[in-house]
Amino acid sequence: MSAEYLLAIDQGTTSTRALIFGLNGAPVATAQVELKQYFPQPGWIEHDPEEIWQATLATVRQALENARLSAADILAIGITNQRETTVVWERSTGRPIHKAIVWQDRRTADWCRKMKAKIGDAELGKRTGLLFDAYFSGSKIAWILDNVAGTKAAAKRGELAFGTIDTFLLWRLTGGKVHATDATNASRTMVFNIAKQEWDGTLLKAFGIPASLLPEVKDSAADFGATLPALFGAAIPIRGIAGDQHAATVGQACFKPGMIKSTYGTGCFALANTGGKFVRSKNRLLSTIAYRIGGKATYAIEGSVFISGAVMQWLRDGLKAIPRAADSEAMARGIENTGGVYLVPAFTGLGAPWWEPEARGAILGLTRDSGIAQIVRAGLESTVYQTRDLMAAMKADMGAGAKLAEIRVDGGMVVNDWVMQFLADQLGLRVNRPAVTETTAWGAAALAGLGIGAYRGLDDIAARWRSERLFQPAKSRKAHDALYSGWQDAVARVRTQPAKHKGLGRARARAKTAS
Repeated sequence: MSAEYLLAIDQGTTSTRALIFGLNGAPVATAQVELKQYFPQPGWIEHDPEEIWQATLATVRQALENARLSAADILAIGITNQRETTVVWERSTGRPIHKAIVWQDRRTADWCRKMKAKIGDAELGKRTGLLFDAYFSGSKIAWILDNVAGTKAAAKRGELAFGTIDTFLLWRLTGGKVHATDATNASRTMVFNIAKQEWDGTLLKAFGIPASLLPEVKDSAADFGATLPALFGAAIPIRGIAGDQHAATVGQACFKPGMIKSTYGTGCFALANTGGKFVRSKNRLLSTIAYRIGGKATYAIEGSVFISGAVMQWLRDGLKAIPRAADSEAMARGIENTGGVYLVPAFTGLGAPWWEPEARGAILGLTRDSGIAQIVRAGLESTVYQTRDLMAAMKADMGAGAKLAEIRVDGGMVVNDWVMQFLADQLGLRVNRPAVTETTAWGAAALAGLGIGAYRGLDDIAARWRSERLFQPAKSRKAHDALYSGWQDAVARVRTQPAKHKGLGRARARAKTAS
């Protein structure tokens, strides 16, 4: 092989990036373009697919220029993406018929309630591993078909194509020659049967979605065609695709059952590898496909938190409380505790394990002693508490014999040492931060390398993983358990179907005495 580099297209919720890696897994160059979000109505969030496409072209070209490389130097491309975000376009022109409906969008909450009453979460979970929630693509497809004039008839005639962002970019990169996705992205649509590894005809009929809309489902490392030569100067093979959280699982080398990774980006997403077994969650987590290689699916249990790093963006841009998100670490270290203040960031509802779309965010426990620092620290702490919610549910699903020792972390927030130590203390687990924190992009690149034959197998990829720092948990649990109890009370306050709770008065008293 004359080419010695892999390129990852990392299309996320807030930006589009291109990263180039050496075959040893070391990043060589990167380029990034911020992504505009559109809010046409409260609870609605959209992206412009054309902006995403132009940003993809720009970042790939810029990354090549930054690395002083040409397309001929790139062995293969891997694509990773914000998963459930939904695009429908004309097959004849490639033109999207509506803006992309983002995974955070809540417009289909009522539709989900009606379908839940008709079909039930248990039946949906048996087929897809999911719950009825506006989060997933199936409800968004149904909304487009029902609300964009002429769409339903055009779909029935086979004139339209659906895809998550990976599929839309693949269509454009190949000039419309390839309409495909991988099993991980398919598993997030609410219409893919993860036990049978095929589109579910029963659900498609119930949702009113024509099968002709859907892409071919391939392995995560597979032949997805090649880019048009005119785009980057030469054709580049596309050999890997995975949704962002699944790509991060690969990038973190979580290839053995029981290994857990947690990614802190716009939201927080923890995946626990369950091997070749489709484990149904009994604690309102999701079952999903971690990756599919050589036709064999590896499954995972996932906990999804909608708002994590986005809290810091809101504190910076919405409240103007901090000039930069990075300033939050110093503010957190500068005070002993929050003084009983809790920030519950249910801006788009509560995700796992609550799944309450109507819940809304709140800052609780404020007194005259409370200030910006307390609120900022409470925002950081909220991510940790939400992770603990997920870990408790995850451990219960794994059974009484499950012994969790370590969680591997990645994403923008993990550079904050204070948060990582607080995470270790709250979870009572080692928190392992990798040397290369760009694990999502690296996972996509690694899949492309596997697909093109640069790596012999997953063990070859795992051998390239390195730890940068290990955060050990505090020996004493009492103070951290008291803080978490206050969080549970705060969540109960914002839930639309609140569990019985003791109130924040006693929680505030406990939190003030805890560090």
